[in-house]
Amino acid sequence: MEKTLFQKIADGEIPAAIVYSDELCVCFRDIQPQAPSHLLLVPRKPIPRIEKAAEEDAALLGHLMLCVGRIARQEGLEEEGFRVVMNNGPAAGEAVPHLHIHILGGRSLQWPPG
Repeated sequence: MEKTLFQKIADGEIPAAIVYSDELCVCFRDIQPQAPSHLLLVPRKPIPRIEKAAEEDAALLGHLMLCVGRIARQEGLEEEGFRVVMNNGPAAGEAVPHLHIHILGGRSLQWPPG
């Protein structure tokens, strides 16, 4: 299977504005931000989308959620608040078939989204 754009970023093959990285995941600034702060957190393991995750991915998914909080604090988003979004499939807005978490903040985010 060919590597996705996000896999290439995680592997260091494509440059990105990385804000966080560890052995399991990498977080970088979105190149088409939808908010003043728009980050993408991706696992290094290539999981196409959340509904394709397996039981064996439970610890990784938990790690990603803990990283969301860590990254939000690092970026100064915790006080005003931020939104966490995962799109599953093209109809939901998924553009890259690699599980990723959007972390959006820096402005008022209305509800309902989209």
